[in-house]
Amino acid sequence: MNIFSALEHSTGVPWVVFSALFASGLLLLAGLSVKRAIVNGGGVVPDEGVTIRNVFELIVEQLLEMGDMAMNGRENARKYFPIVGTIFFFILISNLMGLVPGLAGSTSDVNTTTAWAVISFGVYNYVGIKQHGWKYIHQFMGPSLFEMEFGGKHYHVRLLAPVFLVLEIPLHLARILTLAVRLLANMFADHAVVLAWIGLVPVVIPAVFMGLGTLVAFLQAFVFALLTMIYIGMALQEAH
Repeated sequence: MNIFSALEHSTGVPWVVFSALFASGLLLLAGLSVKRAIVNGGGVVPDEGVTIRNVFELIVEQLLEMGDMAMNGRENARKYFPIVGTIFFFILISNLMGLVPGLAGSTSDVNTTTAWAVISFGVYNYVGIKQHGWKYIHQFMGPSLFEMEFGGKHYHVRLLAPVFLVLEIPLHLARILTLAVRLLANMFADHAVVLAWIGLVPVVIPAVFMGLGTLVAFLQAFVFALLTMIYIGMALQEAH
């Protein structure tokens, strides 16, 4: 039993809603704390020791480095970082909440993981349409076998387009499923193992699994964010 389940019993509102709101509140408070630290420190000199600001800055820098490679340059990485960063930090906080006795992370619920997967899917397709307009459909039509000129304009001839459309559209839609299920399965299994060991052996061994669980929480957040950045990078590319 966790506090969110207790709230569900008393209010009738699903526990995952309370968990998601709690994670959002923690993320907001952390962001305000970092902002205050930057303002007080002039925004240049880092804090001494290990602080929330230093941890955030390190993670953000790593995400930007990943985005630089995945999204074809630092400019695109900075442009789309707000959504990628939001996805990463929300998932990370929710994952870590699942390791705290009495709490439960919303990423252990299929509704949350599916919602973020749909958001990721919608974002990268929006980016592709914004970047290429109607030509974005070429991403789903396979390679251009040759070019032909008509009316003074050059056109790519994609003879295999009917075949590729049948294959590519379901594969793109399947990304929602793979993103959602990967995160859900890993976090549900990780939290179940930790809770099982806490119930069997209250000390020492659960601490080891909680350490491993923390690593898994970070890795799964990074994987989800990285895949989102890769999909955005692919959407930005010109189809050939």
